[in-house]
Amino acid sequence: MAITKTHELHGRRWGRNLGVALCLIGFAGLMFALTIVKVSRGDPMQAFDHQFRPEMDRTETEPAR
Repeated sequence: MAITKTHELHGRRWGRNLGVALCLIGFAGLMFALTIVKVSRGDPMQAFDHQFRPEMDRTETEPAR
């Protein structure tokens, strides 16, 4: 005895799952695009690691206010 008739709950669940999947794909695409833009601009990719580095000191390059 095979069950062939689908319940309307399955249709609603499919719609929600599709919406979540599209949002996840969109978020991953946005993060990928932002990463590509950041890398292609050539900005320094240095993070704060508790060591002083003169190239990261912005007081020398920014004008006084």
